[in-house]
Amino acid sequence: MRVFALPVAFILVAALVYLLVVLLRGTPAYARRGAAAPPRWEVDTVMENGWTLIVVRKVAPGRKGPVELTSQTVRAIPDDDPHWDERYREGMAEARARVSTLELESS
Repeated sequence: MRVFALPVAFILVAALVYLLVVLLRGTPAYARRGAAAPPRWEVDTVMENGWTLIVVRKVAPGRKGPVELTSQTVRAIPDDDPHWDERYREGMAEARARVSTLELESS
């Protein structure tokens, strides 16, 4: 019986240490804000009041749908601008570059 007592004691100590570490770590910040997974940055387009807004949003999937944590407007283009297509493409490229930078900084 002594042969089995030492390994069982080591297993119990390891299990207690593991539980202690899990309890001390707590819940992640995104879970405390009501999100089910870590947040990510994404590009979005909003059209309102005759303007096209290219925005970068930080969103996390929540239990009741996506949760927007923050947003930044990259470019605002009036809908009647004769160079709307060109400015939109430039704004989207700038927004994608910003998303890449923000993702690198947040990881």
